Amino acid sequence: MTNSLFISTAEAGSGKALVSLGIIELLLRRTTRVHFFRPLIQATEPTESAFVEGQDQDEDIHLIVSHFDLKQSYEESFGLRSREAQDLVAQHRTDEVIDTIIRKFKTLESRGDFLLCEGSDYLTESFAFEFSFNQEIAKNLGAPVLILGNAYNRSLEEAVGPVELAVDAYQDVGCDIAGIILNNAAAELVNPLKEELFRRFGMRGLLLSVIPHHPRLASPRMRDIATQLQAQVLYGRKRLKNLATRRIVAAMQLQNCLNRLEPNSLVITPGDRGDMIAGMLQAHQSTSYPPLAGLLLSTGMQPDPAIARLIEGIPDPLPILSVETDTYTTAAQVNEVHSTLWPDDREKIDLSIQTFDQHVDLNRLEQQISAVRVRGMTPKMFTYNLMERAKSQLQHIVLPESYDPRILKAAATLVSRGIVKLTLLGQRQDIQRVVDKYQIRLDLEQVNVVYPSASEALKDYAQTFFELRQHKGVTLDNALDVMMDVSYFGTMMVYQGDADGMVSGAVHTTQHTIRPALQFVKTQPGFSVVSSVFLMCLEQRVLVYGDCAINPNPTAEQLAEIAISSADTARTFGVDPKVALLSYSSGESGKGEEVEKVRAATKLARERRPDLLLEGPIQYDAAVDPEVGAQKMEGSAVAGKATVLIFPDLNTGNNTYKAVQRETGAIAIGPVLQGLRKPVNDLSRGCTVEDIINTVAITAVQAQTAQEALPV
Repeated sequence: MTNSLFISTAEAGSGKALVSLGIIELLLRRTTRVHFFRPLIQATEPTESAFVEGQDQDEDIHLIVSHFDLKQSYEESFGLRSREAQDLVAQHRTDEVIDTIIRKFKTLESRGDFLLCEGSDYLTESFAFEFSFNQEIAKNLGAPVLILGNAYNRSLEEAVGPVELAVDAYQDVGCDIAGIILNNAAAELVNPLKEELFRRFGMRGLLLSVIPHHPRLASPRMRDIATQLQAQVLYGRKRLKNLATRRIVAAMQLQNCLNRLEPNSLVITPGDRGDMIAGMLQAHQSTSYPPLAGLLLSTGMQPDPAIARLIEGIPDPLPILSVETDTYTTAAQVNEVHSTLWPDDREKIDLSIQTFDQHVDLNRLEQQISAVRVRGMTPKMFTYNLMERAKSQLQHIVLPESYDPRILKAAATLVSRGIVKLTLLGQRQDIQRVVDKYQIRLDLEQVNVVYPSASEALKDYAQTFFELRQHKGVTLDNALDVMMDVSYFGTMMVYQGDADGMVSGAVHTTQHTIRPALQFVKTQPGFSVVSSVFLMCLEQRVLVYGDCAINPNPTAEQLAEIAISSADTARTFGVDPKVALLSYSSGESGKGEEVEKVRAATKLARERRPDLLLEGPIQYDAAVDPEVGAQKMEGSAVAGKATVLIFPDLNTGNNTYKAVQRETGAIAIGPVLQGLRKPVNDLSRGCTVEDIINTVAITAVQAQTAQEALPV
């Protein structure tokens, strides 16, 4: 049991960032009071602007603190810069180095529930000194040590031997060993390495895990190549996130090079090869050849003005970099470029965490950090539980807006993590074109792709819609036209049971998204109104806000329905419903039409659902603050403890959720529609990829709940 952990690598290049991401992600499911610390860093003195941009500072600190938005400054995140430490050691002031690191470590540790400490990079020539220094630091900090080894291109003994020596060395100075992780193992050696670890260390009760090598994680982005080679970016600065999974030296004639192209290739060629530059740009735009990562021009020569003019006419060109070195030297230097994880590289970060979760013994790791007190429902725990719940019984979700790159990026994550089954609406070749353009890691063979106009189900769907809406004057021809609209087609898939739910709204308006559902999916029995909630993930708890998106000015009867629906939605997602119907006064003190509406709604809701804890009218502060609640509504089972907050009108609800979101940094998931027989959910047109993933998972859980409620 511990509230800190020290990651020590047996050698450089062991992949500390992946392990640190996975551990912090796990910790944040228990508490938000987590910090990250490095005793020594190689970075130079950062400027204020550099901290914002992430330049001239430690890569791992920038990654972890920025991605997880940890509550700590850059200067608090490390003990000393390596040059400072070396100067002090040279002056025989080693104790001062240790004291400074311990002081800064303990200061940060005292502010939270857990502190993850990441050891040296081994980037200097004095490996032995750095290793012994890490031992000294870990011993003085009193933190258990997690040994991380590198298994890339290693035999069993070459991989396990160094970590065994490291374990013995740390134990010799009195450090506790929490576990061993071998990273970057060849796929065929994962199980043999596990067996060898358990043979040597299995009786010690340690965390023992092996993480396989993942080519995509090991591949650099174009900006890594530009930064580490100090290359000049001539064109395509917007595309520096392109992943370079392969390299090709284009020294032969163009036609021969074209036959060797593979997806995401970096093409290395001299800067005066205008034929190669133009040919590769054309190949990238052609559907006959795979998409490229970019071009790296050697020899310091830049494209001829005629070629430059050609490139400048391309709206969004590939990254084209220029270096002074010759082609042979340039190719050799590219092979030494390492992949850096950047805070905005969501794909690689998600893949790193997913890989960690899949291959590390999380149960054993949680035992090692069991001293961390669980503090309510953290946002990470909520989203983790949400994804696990969605995966427990796979649902089929249809996404009509498949030409939007955000939708396709979300689809790639949803499929790779096994959260749902997906149908994308659109023409396959057009979807593939977007996938290629944005280099989205989505295999369309893993999803169902349906083009409504060419679907075998079109006539059947049109007939069904005609039968459902002919009383409104809809003809069969009208129905056929309507069913070619992706929102109607997707909703009809849900209605007919060909999909379990639909998510739309990234491109379409809310009205366009939900109108079909209102026309023929209809509301649940006993309900007359469709409403919405936002799941507000605050620092230590999750609240449910309703209705913040649909009904402008609900009646008392509608407000009662919204309160009941919101309570049921809360329970579906693991929130114990204590319902507060909000107004500008609490209890019996206030008078006025709006207060009376809330009072009547509370009475109606209690009559319909006596099993629910409801209070109203009540002010927001009395609903969520225990002291205020006890003062204003003494004896109330809801006051001060409300988890479901029902706003009297859309104006109040919409403004409040946005104010809370902006001022507290809360994650607002939604709007989640409720009251429909089958789940259809609306996205904001400004939604992020993460918003889409969360909404699809929510829709899947709603579909599970709807199926459980069906009569047997």
